[in-house]
Amino acid sequence: MLNSRIAIIRSETLDPWFNLALEEYLFSKVAAGQVLLLLWQNENTVVIGKHQNPWKECRLPEMERDGCKLTRRMSGGGAVFHDKGNLNFSFIMDRCLYNLENQLNVILEAIRTLGIKAEFSGRNDLIAHGKKFSGNAYRFDDRTALHHGTLLVSADLEKLSRYLTVPPQKIQSKGVDSVRSRVANLGDFMDGLRLETMVFNLKTQFRRQYGDAAEFMFDFDLSMPELNEIYRRNASWEWRYGETPRFSIVFEQRFSWGNIEIQLKLEKGCIANATVYSDAMDMDLIEAIAQKLNSLSYRKAELLSGLSSLEPTSTNPAALQDVIRWLAKQNIPSEYEVSTQT
Repeated sequence: MLNSRIAIIRSETLDPWFNLALEEYLFSKVAAGQVLLLLWQNENTVVIGKHQNPWKECRLPEMERDGCKLTRRMSGGGAVFHDKGNLNFSFIMDRCLYNLENQLNVILEAIRTLGIKAEFSGRNDLIAHGKKFSGNAYRFDDRTALHHGTLLVSADLEKLSRYLTVPPQKIQSKGVDSVRSRVANLGDFMDGLRLETMVFNLKTQFRRQYGDAAEFMFDFDLSMPELNEIYRRNASWEWRYGETPRFSIVFEQRFSWGNIEIQLKLEKGCIANATVYSDAMDMDLIEAIAQKLNSLSYRKAELLSGLSSLEPTSTNPAALQDVIRWLAKQNIPSEYEVSTQT
């Protein structure tokens, strides 16, 4: 596929860590004068921008409960939800050939042929009847350009809303926030619209814009060492959480034995400093909690395990368990160890 000057590549896997690895691999291999269109889908996934904070953008406990994967892409922009009703496109090309108008024309004409009036809005969005059905993001290096985005065809908008609407918390972050927009599926504007119809239309318009294109199918395959390496990084906690910019978060709660406020300063997904304030009489416990939290990675399982290793104090034996039960309900990922396919 990399020997063809113009190519359409369809990924057959729904694994988000692999699909983004394939995209990045192709980005690193594009030759002079080459244009690629990668079409792909993910199943039950939230994708955040390179500089975003997952704790601020997502309902992580709900995602973990439902088996929804989290991944971080190599471009900027906001958080998006992917499922099998969402089609993703990636234009990967020689930077000299990058032309946003041409690329958008492929997408918009593929939709307009369905009788849906679609247009580009603002910096990143495609809309129909005032509602967003596509978000776009970009990445460039000295010789290669990437323009990728989503197309909501028949996505589960209830899940989109549930996973990407976080409960109010006191979070101070230097990361990039997502801007929530009114969204809609293209299927809302055309009864019976199938995702494969959009695939066909995109291929047709791509060929009209760029000329005859070779076509390739690509299934899950980690036999190429470079692709394998990117995949394993994408699946790692260090990439998905550890790449989060510095941020601070505050948890507050009132118990029968007093108020408690836990302030955490995080860097690379780990607690760089923990400060605990309380009007409780049992200050030994408060100091022990602060000391134990310092230097832990910000994973619910690790936090709860660390606190469970503390000895209850004689002053108020139940207080420690109160704190543990309270933190167990907070928007902190348990982040069980993921297994990667080989």
